[in-house]
Amino acid sequence: MIITVKEFIAGAREAEGVTVIIDVFRAFSTACYAYDRGIRRLIDVASPAEALALRDKLRYGTVVAGEKDEMKPEGFDMGNSPTEMITGDLMGKTMIHCTTAGTNGIMNATGATEILGASLVNAAAVASYISMIKPEKVTLVAMGYRAVESAGEDLLCARYISDLLQGREPDLTSEISALRHGSGSRFFNPANLSFSPPTDFFLCTDLNRFNFVLKAVITSAGYAEILRIDMSN
Repeated sequence: MIITVKEFIAGAREAEGVTVIIDVFRAFSTACYAYDRGIRRLIDVASPAEALALRDKLRYGTVVAGEKDEMKPEGFDMGNSPTEMITGDLMGKTMIHCTTAGTNGIMNATGATEILGASLVNAAAVASYISMIKPEKVTLVAMGYRAVESAGEDLLCARYISDLLQGREPDLTSEISALRHGSGSRFFNPANLSFSPPTDFFLCTDLNRFNFVLKAVITSAGYAEILRIDMSN
């Protein structure tokens, strides 16, 4: 198994084989919590305009969640926040999700044979799934802050998945704790409280909380169906 780590939208476009799009703060953490809270269907799109247009098309039983430059876009029902997922009414609904980095990474992974979404909260499940299907090539794409700046949490997640795939099980306790004073410090800035609460940091860094994989299937309509695949214990 050849494992390659890349970054940003360019990395997603260059990815080959089974491609893991990594967005810890916060796209795929948010997606995992949404599924845990009972959504029926998850759809990823590339832009807020596409998200709102798809809601108009699907109409009933939908919520639009996500962010543009961290903020909830006008017309969206929810932001890109795990805290909002665990406090919101999601049971049985279709969630349309759009983010600056994560969902755009999925939509740009055009050379992948299979696309997965990953965060620290489901990293071991992703590694288990990849080990099960035994691909020749794996590309881990750390999407970074706003898809333009390297993010410690995404690179840590990529390294962790790579280690697991190679039979190593590192202890991430100290490195996750250090994120609070590094790339995660923005969650503790009072100015960001309304859209990026401190609880999001702890929810996003709850390592291996979920034992399921997010598998993206790009449709002919131009969006991605995000399927939940549960892994057996």
